[in-house]
Amino acid sequence: MTPETVMTIGTRALEITLLLSAPMLLVALVVGLMVGVFQAATQINEMTLSFIPKLLGMAATLVIAGPWMLKLMVSYTRELFESIPGLIG
Repeated sequence: MTPETVMTIGTRALEITLLLSAPMLLVALVVGLMVGVFQAATQINEMTLSFIPKLLGMAATLVIAGPWMLKLMVSYTRELFESIPGLIG
């Protein structure tokens, strides 16, 4: 196994990680921003107010993007397992 192969595998793993985490992080960001604007407009300074909307938004994101995320993860894992014989031989 060459250093270039290791770097390629590591780079691909980081790309997959970024793709899998992006939908959840973006939804949390947008919902947090909307709750923050709502709190600023109504002058409600309750710290726990943003928890439930974020939880619901992330659950909806998992329902919508979950199959795509699972397919991406399974295809990467399958690709990685299938490349093992070529890496050690």
